[in-house]
Amino acid sequence: MKLRGLLAIPAILGLCVFSSAQNDQKPQHLRVSSGVAEGMKVYSQSPPPRYPQEAREKGIEGEVVLLATIDTKGNLIDIKVVKGDPILVKPTLDAVKHWKYRPYLLNGEPVMVDTTIRVGFHI
Repeated sequence: MKLRGLLAIPAILGLCVFSSAQNDQKPQHLRVSSGVAEGMKVYSQSPPPRYPQEAREKGIEGEVVLLATIDTKGNLIDIKVVKGDPILVKPTLDAVKHWKYRPYLLNGEPVMVDTTIRVGFHI
């Protein structure tokens, strides 16, 4: 009987350590909507994309959709194009690379977030 009790102690301690370690882990990425991300944007450091003259002349308008990660310092990293006319994509990427966001906080700590960025071009 004593041996069974002694064997249970390491198992219980292992579960406690495992549970504590799980609670200390931070999620690597959260997902936030484009609206939430828009509210985190620092506008004074976010130049708008320039409408390309070629697109104006050809009457090209539409939306460029990007997937991006906002890092813990508020910088955009890992930007991927989801959709958009190639003539509009380049100026969008050129501008978005300079955009700055307030870091997203979870329990008072900055975390990386994945979001969608939508930029519309209309003549």
